[in-house]
Parts: sequence; structure tokens; C-alpha cells
Amino acid sequence: MASPSASPAPSASGSSRSVLVAALAVVVLVAAGWWWLGRPVAVPPSPLAPGEEIACLSYAPYEGSQTPFDPNLWIAPEQIDRQLGELAKVTSCVRTYSTGQGLAAVPEIAARHGLKVLQGIWLGRNRTDNAKEIAAAIELAKAYPDSIRGFVVGNEVLLRRDLPPETLVEAIRTIRKAVAPIPVTYADVWEFWERNTEIARDVDFVTIHILPYWEDQPVNVSKARDHVADVRREMGTLFGDKPILIGETGWPSRGRMREGALPTPANQVAYLSEIIALAKKNGWDYNLIEALDQPWKRKLEGTVGGRWGVLDDAGKVKFHWGEAISNHPGWLWQAAIGIVAAAVVMGLGLKARGMNAVGRLSLIALVTGFALPWWLEEAPVVSLDGWDWAFAAATLALTVLMPLAAAPMVARGIPRLRLEALLGSAETPAGTGAAGRIMGWLTFATLVIGVPTLIALLVDSRYRDFQFAAFAGPAIAVAMVGAAGAAGRVERLFSALILVTAIGVILNEGADNGQAWAFALDFIVLALALRPVGRGTPAPAGQGKAVPA
Repeated sequence: MASPSASPAPSASGSSRSVLVAALAVVVLVAAGWWWLGRPVAVPPSPLAPGEEIACLSYAPYEGSQTPFDPNLWIAPEQIDRQLGELAKVTSCVRTYSTGQGLAAVPEIAARHGLKVLQGIWLGRNRTDNAKEIAAAIELAKAYPDSIRGFVVGNEVLLRRDLPPETLVEAIRTIRKAVAPIPVTYADVWEFWERNTEIARDVDFVTIHILPYWEDQPVNVSKARDHVADVRREMGTLFGDKPILIGETGWPSRGRMREGALPTPANQVAYLSEIIALAKKNGWDYNLIEALDQPWKRKLEGTVGGRWGVLDDAGKVKFHWGEAISNHPGWLWQAAIGIVAAAVVMGLGLKARGMNAVGRLSLIALVTGFALPWWLEEAPVVSLDGWDWAFAAATLALTVLMPLAAAPMVARGIPRLRLEALLGSAETPAGTGAAGRIMGWLTFATLVIGVPTLIALLVDSRYRDFQFAAFAGPAIAVAMVGAAGAAGRVERLFSALILVTAIGVILNEGADNGQAWAFALDFIVLALALRPVGRGTPAPAGQGKAVPA
């Protein structure tokens, strides 16, 4: 079959000039794009006056590989002292969640730094452990009555269904009697206070959690302030004169989107600024979650779980009130890598002939210029265990190798080998050669890694990250190279499965979830590249003769 293009082939020199002009345009776009992504984003004015501090911060001391699930872990007083010393610079109060693992030392150390403590008492399903927590808390009340601002008897016990309400109330009454006159409360998500209003009779103040990001219907950061205000006013009406503490509210600085709720450094600063200003305006007491980033939460809640801190896990302040902040602080090195990657791709396709080929080559280079640096930044953040690091390494290799392999194939009109021919169930078409076979195997590897990832994000998505940058490069490479011959049964099945699942991800995550769209788009492009294109017809035009499968 003759090439669809009837126009004379351009000269070698004219073609090279076209590629060079296109390369310059791609490099400019990559540079401009990374500048735009990395530019400082304006945030609201500082909600705190000079010298004013955050009212209170949730405090957990865990660093590095430390976790509350380690029964042998004991946090050294020196670590707590160092952390509270840093926190005393930004707040006047810390809220803890337990007395175990060395946390019973917090009230004494906090007093040395001028901090008050909302002392947590962890209640769970183990009655023996609960009794130990209660006994330790009572001793702390006797030893540090001036340091402890209040006792939080249980945290989200009803949400987790660890104890029935009547057992929880029994514990509250026991502790309230033993620690008087120190006030006592119970903390839970606001909806569970709505369902269990009777508990308010047995506490000195009601502690509600309002987390717009984690709501059943996640709230965009632009509407989160109003959501908090509405909930707080509703709770005020519900509980009348009973004092109310917003015991947890915050916004993550990194992680997956939930519908329109996007975790970024700028969104975190904007939300916290607006909430503090709102609380001050209305005279509401509040506690932000949280003081320090907590790496251990990533195993429970994905990347986003470990990124709620005002300080990072090393105790370094993540932002300054009222100052613009970049969502991609490493954009300069990312731009440099993106420019080099795009230039290399264009250089490998220098012999491209015709606007069709140059356009496809440019698209590969442009996507690579963004996807590769993005994934280089993201992979270490989302990788927790050996499997994660293996996934990151494999997808990074594909992100590098596939555009590099695709560029000269596009330039010379070489199609990839279809999976049927690659696996030996069909004849190998003429004109594919070693390059077509290599691209065939790389495509197969992309499917083996990508399809289970896509399915997992459909069936168990709540805490999984959208690793869209990991598959953008491979997907565009497969799509722009095209394939020899019509698709057989294997590629048809892959294509159908991917399309259905990708659409399911979008429907599941909601139309406002840009990360879900980007991730699904990777796979839709891949699915369309695998689809049947007509018997004996090459995929993108100008790739030479096709042989029926």
C-alpha cells in the first residue's frame, strides 16, 4: 500500500531545518511550562499579628521510620524536647493523642518551653491498654495540673467503632471525676457528634474535627473556609452554650486529589491562613493538624497522610505566613532535565521527513520534557517499600527508554511490532526490524505494569496516588510510533479493558479531579494506540508499508 502522502518528500536539509525549528519551539514550551509550574503562588495575608502564635497544634513525635504501631518504641525525652523547642516558636499549645511510648513526658517538657498541653488519652478495643492509658493520665493530672489545659478522652473512637457510646461515656465519667478541675472532652468528626449528641452532657467542652479534604464529599480549597464556618455554626446551634473546640482542621501539602480537593503547599498555606482568620474573627478556639509531617501515616493513607504538618518531619518550617510559595520548589532542576530530555528526543529524530512526522516527534519530546522531571520528583515521595521502589525504577526506565526508542522510529517510519507477532501467535510483518521488536517489548512491559495499576485505582483508590507522570511518556511513545498491521485479539482485549477501566476511574473520582483525568488520559491514549485501525492500514500516516496481521 502506498503512503497516504502524495506530496514530494522534502529534502534532507529542509527536513533538518524543520526539526530544528520544532525543537526550539518544544524547548521554549518546556522552559516556560516549568517556570509557570514553579512560580511563587500568592497566599492570603498573615492571619497572625507580629509575635502572635497558632492557638494549638496536634503533636506526634514520630520521625523517620518511627511508628506508633511499634510496641517496643520509646521516644527519648531529648527528641521530644528538641521538637517542642521548635514548636514553641510557632504555637502556645500542643495536643497529644496518647500517654504511651514516652509521650507521658510531654507535659513536663512542654512546661519548660512555655507550652500548654491538651493531653490525649488513647482508647481502643483493648481494655487492658485503655486502663493503662487512663491510669497514666490520672497521674499526669496530679503531677502537672498547671501544664495540662484539658484531657481528650478518646480520639475518633466512634468513627473507628472501637467502643460503643456507653463504654466511652463510662470512661469519660471516670476520668472527669479523677482529674477535676481540669476540663475533659471527647474528640471526633463532626458528623459523629451529630449522631451522638448525648455525650456532650458528660464533657466540659465538645471537640469536633472538620477536615474538608477528608469529607465524604471533598471540598475544594476555595470553598473550604465557608464549609468550616457552616459546620462550626451548626455545631454551635446544636450544643448551645457548651464550649466547642475545633480539635482538628488542616490541609495537606502533597498527595492525591479527592474530587476537587488538591494538596499543594500553596493550598495548605491558603487554607490555614483563612481558618485562623475565621477563628479569630468569630472567637472560636481551634487546633490545627498538625505540628510535624508524619511519615508513618503514608502506609495508612498514602502520600497525603504524611504531609499535614506546619513543620516537616525534620522540624523545618514549611512556609512563612503571607509569603508566596512555590508548588514546585525544584522547578529549575526539573526545567533543566526537561529541556535536555526534549532536546535529545528531537535530536534522535533529526531525519524526520514531513510535517506529520515532525509533529509526532515534537509531541513525544514535549510530553517527555514534563513527565520525566515530574516523575523524578514524585517517585521518591510515593515509594515506601521494595515493591514501590521497583515500580518507580521500572516506570522511570520506561519513561526514559520509550521516547528515546520512539524518536528515530518516527523519523524513519518504522512501526512497532504488534503483541501477537511479538508473542509468536502471528507472522512478523516486514519493515519492523530490531527497533520494532524492542518497542513491542517495551509496550508489553508498559501494559504489564500499567494495567494492574489502573485497575487498582478503580477498585481500591482512596489512598492510592495518581502516578500520571509515570505513564505519560510510554503512552505517547506507543501512540506516536504506531504499529504494523491491524490489531489482533490480544491488543483488542487490552484496549477494551483499558478504556473501560480508565473511564471508570474518572467516573469514580469525579469530574473535578484533574489528577484522575491526567492519569486516565495516559491510558486512554495507550488504549487508542492499541485499537484496530483497519486491516492492512498503518497507524499514523507515513510509516511505510503495512502487512496484514
